[in-house]
Formats: sequence, structure tokens, C-alpha cells
Amino acid sequence: MSIELNQVIVITGASSGIGYATARMLAKDGAKIVAVARRKSRLDKLVEGIEASGGQAIAIEADVTSYEDMQRAANTAKEIYGRLNVWVNNAGVMPLAPVEMNKIDEWNWMVDVNIKGVLNGVAAAQPIMRLQGAGQFVNISSVAGHYVYKGCAVYCATKFAVRAFSEGIRMESDGTIRVTNISPGATKSDLFETISEPKIKEDFKGLSDISIDADAVARAIRFAVTQPVDVDINEIIIRPAKQDL
Repeated sequence: MSIELNQVIVITGASSGIGYATARMLAKDGAKIVAVARRKSRLDKLVEGIEASGGQAIAIEADVTSYEDMQRAANTAKEIYGRLNVWVNNAGVMPLAPVEMNKIDEWNWMVDVNIKGVLNGVAAAQPIMRLQGAGQFVNISSVAGHYVYKGCAVYCATKFAVRAFSEGIRMESDGTIRVTNISPGATKSDLFETISEPKIKEDFKGLSDISIDADAVARAIRFAVTQPVDVDINEIIIRPAKQDL
């Protein structure tokens, strides 16, 4: 399907996986992409590829756990492109382990990236969107934000939080800001590589084997951001056909 997507879209975690695939897909449709991540060399490669295909994109090295970094990304998008239409909160980590192992540092990491990263993105972009009178957040949660799995308690808690926060923004927006919560199942990305506990990693190998391509989630994001302004796609769950939960 051919779409002319004249929007300025910020994507966090754009250096790989869902973020990378989404940036490429939406740039092909005509969106101006602001690609945000910590790995600048990967972002530069992404931007080079988009520009080689006739698209527009810029790379911003930034950490979602820093509100100042997210504010800089939002302001840069506005300064360069004149507006900020969509902010995709995609960055996330998944160092799974049983709660009894007390991996406090990993818990803090997940809370900082998966929850505070989303809060920082919304805090940075929302003032610009409200001044414009319109905008949209796409928050990447997970099927782990709908079901709790053994060995995933803290990760699930962070993804439940993203769903709750997404619904709260929607209810408070008075129709000015649209909010889409997308919950992917097993998806090919670097996320599985952040699992630190060998036993859990082995248990999840089956999911890794049936994972869908990141492009599948990118198409769901594309669907959400290409709706008419009076339509708000609030919730999408997308998983491999062979994944039962």
C-alpha cells in the first residue's frame, strides 16, 4: 500500500529491532525520522540508508533514562523540521531472572529504561504537541504487559506500567493527543540478548525460534499513525501465530 506520510516522527531505540525497522518503513512512506538511541554508529548507518533511498532522517545519540536527553531530542525535531507529530517510545531491556535472585541492579535498569524512559519521552514531547494542538504517542509495551510469566515478574511489571500510563495519557488528552499502546509477542530483536540468566534464556529459546520479524510490528505502528486525526487506535496486540500466550 502506498502512503504519503508527511509527519515528523521521533523513534527511541532506533538503532536495532523494532525501532530500526519502523524508521526505515515510515521514512519510505515520506515521514521525517528523528532516530534516537545510544549507539550512534548504528544510527548513522540507519540514516545513511534512509537518505540513500530518498528519505529524510537525523540521528540523535541520547539515553532515554535522561529527561534532558529526551528534551534535547524533542527540541531538535521541532527546530529542524518545524513540528513533532509522533513520538514512538520503543527503547526497552529484558534481563529476566527469578525474583528470588534479587538482581536489584537489573530491576533498576528495567525500571529506568522501560518505565522512566517512556515517562521522559512523554514529558519531553507533550508540551510541543499541546502547543501544536495535536500529536500522537506510540508506546511499545509487550504481551508481558497482559500476562505474567515465571521468571519475568519485574519485566512484566514494567510493561503493565506502560499500558496503564498509555491509558492514563489517553484519558487526560481531551482528544488533543492520540495514544497507541502496542504489545508485541516474540519478535526478532536484540531484546533476547539482554536476558542474563542462562536457565531463563534457555527456557525462552522456543519463543526466539518462532519470533516474527520486526517489520511485522513496524506495520502495526504504521497502521496506527496513518489513521485520520479523529481516529485513535488505542491497543494492538501482535504475536507469532504459534505463540499461545
